[in-house]
Amino acid sequence: MDVMRKKSVESLLANATPLKRTMHTWDLMFLGIGAIIGTGIFVLTGKGALTAGPALSLSFLLAAICCGFAGLCYAEFASLVPVAGSAYTYAYVAFGEIIAFIIGWDLILEYALGAATVSAGWSGYFVSLLDSGGIHIPTVLTAAAGTTPGVHTVFNLPAFLIVLVITALLSIGINSTKRVNDTLVLVKLFVVLLFIVCTVWFIKPHNWHPFSPFGVYSFHNGSAAGIIPAASIVFFSFIGFDSVSSSAEETINPRKTLPRGILLSLAVSTVLYIAMTLIMTGVVHYTVFANYLNEPVLAVLHATGQNWLAVIVSIGAILGMTTVILVLLYGQSRICYSISRDGLFPRFFGSVSPRFKTPFKGTWFFGIVTALAGGFINLNILAELVNIGTLTAFILVSAGVLWMRRKYPDMERGFRAPGVPFTPIIAIAFCVVLVAGLNWETWVRFLVWFALGMVVYLGYGRRHSHMNDGISVPALDDMV
Repeated sequence: MDVMRKKSVESLLANATPLKRTMHTWDLMFLGIGAIIGTGIFVLTGKGALTAGPALSLSFLLAAICCGFAGLCYAEFASLVPVAGSAYTYAYVAFGEIIAFIIGWDLILEYALGAATVSAGWSGYFVSLLDSGGIHIPTVLTAAAGTTPGVHTVFNLPAFLIVLVITALLSIGINSTKRVNDTLVLVKLFVVLLFIVCTVWFIKPHNWHPFSPFGVYSFHNGSAAGIIPAASIVFFSFIGFDSVSSSAEETINPRKTLPRGILLSLAVSTVLYIAMTLIMTGVVHYTVFANYLNEPVLAVLHATGQNWLAVIVSIGAILGMTTVILVLLYGQSRICYSISRDGLFPRFFGSVSPRFKTPFKGTWFFGIVTALAGGFINLNILAELVNIGTLTAFILVSAGVLWMRRKYPDMERGFRAPGVPFTPIIAIAFCVVLVAGLNWETWVRFLVWFALGMVVYLGYGRRHSHMNDGISVPALDDMV
C-alpha cells in the first residue's frame, strides 16, 4: 500500500456532499472574526506586553503578516479544492495520504486543545462577572487542579458546560450556528469599538518609551523576550481563521466566497488588534499588566476610572471567547468528518445525521472530549503546543501552493495568490521564525502527539483507507 498516494482534484469535485450549502461571504467573514477576535485581545495582550513592551503592536503585526501570507495560500487552495477538510484535504492532493493524515492530526490538536484553552479563559471572565453580581461558584469548581498556586481547585465546571452547550448548537445544524455566531460577533465588535472610543483619549505618549525595551529577540530573567517571542505568543490570537476553509461544502459558490471570507476576516481582526495594543500600552505602562495577567483590559479601565465599562467589557470578553470556541469546535468536527469519509478514521466520525445534515456523532464525541479537557487539565502551558501544530499546517499549505502551481498551472482557480512563488516562500519563512520562538518542551510534546498519530494511521488508517479500493470517497448512502 502506497502511503504517498494522492487524490485528484477532479475526483474530489465529482463527489456530492450531504452537508447543506447556506453560507455566504458575510457569514464566512464573521466566522473568521469569530475565531480570531477573543483570547488575543482579552487575555494574551497582558502576557504579550510583558514580553515585548509597547512593541507588542509590532508582534501582532508580525503574526498577522505570517497569517496573511499563509491566508493567501489558503485562499488559493480553497478556490482550487472547494471541499471540506481545510489543510488536510489540500495536503492529500499535493503531497499524499500520510502527509495529509499528519496535517489532519495536527489540526485536531489545534482545534480541540485551542477550544479547551479558550474555554478556561472564558470561565475566568464568567466567574468574575458572576462574583460582581453576588453569585459565587465554589472555588473548587472554577479551575482544573493546580491551575492557581495556593488555591485548591479540582474541576472547571463553567469551561466544561460552555463546551457542551456549543457542541449541542453545532450538532443541530449550520443555520443555527451561523445565526448565533453572526449575532455574537456583532456584539463583540461593538464592545471592542466602544472600548477604543472611550479609552483613546487617555493615552500618555511617555508610556510608549522605550517602545521596544527588549529588542527583537533577547533573554530577560531567564526567558525569551522581545518582538519575535511575543509574536510567537500572540500568534495564538489568529488561530482559527483557517477553519473558514473547513466550511467549503456548506458554502454557496465556495471558489469566490472562501477567499473573500478568509482575507476579510484577517484584515479586520489585524486592524483591531493593533489599535487595541497601542491604546492599552499607551494608557498604562506595560509593567502594570503583571498585576492583570488574566484580565489585562481591566488594567486600562481602572487606570481611566471607567469602571462602568468593566462589566460591558467582561460581557464582550465572554461573548468573544464563546465565538472562538464555537468556530474551533466547528472546524474540528469538519476535519474529523473529512478524515472519516476517506476511511482513515472509523465511519462513526463521518456519519451525517439525516435530520440535521451535520456529522452529529463525531461532533458530540470530540465535544465531550474537549469539554473534559477544559474541565480537568491545566492548560496554561499548552497554548504553544497549539501554535506549533498550526504553524506546521501553514508551512505545508504554503508549500502545497508552490507544488500545485507547478503541477496544475492551468487549472481553474477562483482566486490566485499574488506574487507566487514569493508569497508562499515568505509565508514559510515567517512560520519558521515563529517556530524558532517556541521552547524545546513544546517540541517534545509535539513529537509525542505526532507519534500517537502515526500509531493511529499505521494501525487503522492505512488499512481502511478508501484509496485501497481505488475510490476517493465512499458512496453517499454509506455516510448517512
